[in-house]
Amino acid sequence: MYLKLKVIPDAKVEKVEHLSDDTLRIWVTAPAENNRANSRVIEILHQEYPHKSIRIISGHHSPSKIVSIE
Repeated sequence: MYLKLKVIPDAKVEKVEHLSDDTLRIWVTAPAENNRANSRVIEILHQEYPHKSIRIISGHHSPSKIVSIE
């Protein structure tokens, strides 16, 4: 399954908003440097989808990402 993400780094509160079946908006408190925001996004997705393999397919340096969940 593929998800489209819009990531907002340096947020005051972490939250996940489901925009549609395959689109999420995620706010993370981690800054967008040294891969911290991406790591935090994966941790949050592991809470939503436990026991699944999650990896970022595209958008490593962009707020818009495509994530694979298997």
